[in-house]
Amino acid sequence: MALVPYDENVLPALSKLHQASTEFTLANHRIRLSQDWKRLGVAAVVWDAAIVLCMYLEAGNVDLKGKRVIELGAGTGLVGIVAALLGANVTITDRAPALELLSANVRENVPPDQQGAMRVSELTWGENLELYSPGSFDLILGADIVYLEESFPALLRTLEHLSAEVLLSCRIRYERDERFLMELRQRFNVKEVYYDSQRDIHIYKAGKSRSSTEL
Repeated sequence: MALVPYDENVLPALSKLHQASTEFTLANHRIRLSQDWKRLGVAAVVWDAAIVLCMYLEAGNVDLKGKRVIELGAGTGLVGIVAALLGANVTITDRAPALELLSANVRENVPPDQQGAMRVSELTWGENLELYSPGSFDLILGADIVYLEESFPALLRTLEHLSAEVLLSCRIRYERDERFLMELRQRFNVKEVYYDSQRDIHIYKAGKSRSSTEL
């Protein structure tokens, strides 16, 4: 499952990713998330793209009250948890090995009276998409899910199938990431809506369909 090998001699800059837990104050809540790089690799740590997307949502840039939201590649669940705390009905998804950690973080951080607005579900991009009906969601969220080139076709198929507005938060590291954005623009109307220069994180908004008008 681990896409990045675990290394006991981690660089100091990455040491926070190897901690067993991490904490944030977002959406007027203290959020404490378990991490498990050793077992699950990149799927089980909080990356800057997730933090920036949460801050973007917290700032009120998107009306989440009562919206049906699905998060792809949720990992620790930070983005989906924050979206739920801000009033959305959220389905947070990842591959099967990540679901135990994801579910535990939801139980730990979502108040009991809001647990009903949260669903943890298995979703491997491009597979069994019939379980997620097109039009079932108002918004798709993804934080740092644009990094593994072989997953790009399946990710694009999943976004097209879900047929909802998309917010992608990512760091553009390589030419392959630019190629993904080019492919995305062939399918959606895409614009950059925010850039965090300190963390070098972009947030892109993709419309439900391509058109000559801006979103």
